[in-house]
Amino acid sequence: MARHIYSCPLRWSDMDAFGHVNNVVFLRYLEEARIDFMFRLAPGDGSPSFSGGSVVARHEIDYVRPLVHRHAPVTVESWVTKIAAASLTIAYEIKDPEQVYVRASTVVVPYDLAAERPRRITAEEKLFLQEYLDQEPAVA
Repeated sequence: MARHIYSCPLRWSDMDAFGHVNNVVFLRYLEEARIDFMFRLAPGDGSPSFSGGSVVARHEIDYVRPLVHRHAPVTVESWVTKIAAASLTIAYEIKDPEQVYVRASTVVVPYDLAAERPRRITAEEKLFLQEYLDQEPAVA
């Protein structure tokens, strides 16, 4: 099972009044990692996989430890825990080598923008996603 690794920079504006990364900002980090995973790494040059759009149906987040601002990026590891006919679940850990800050999961639904409705996962997309499939969820 492979994991997608995304190096996410921390921005000064990510901090809250308590001097650590605001809880809402972690959703942006997850989004950046998810977009990098699904769109930049989509199979094949010119492949239509994942290009039609997707919507988030659900987020689940466990905040494990505060993350304070620093110049070094944080790592976001992503993997797939479930592939259904018209949805997938992505799990994440936002971490450093020695510390996990957040464990999360997102249910993503592929979406047909032209038809304005959800669509099924294609065979090509499923093949790509299976490379990252691990049944172990990030959120306990």
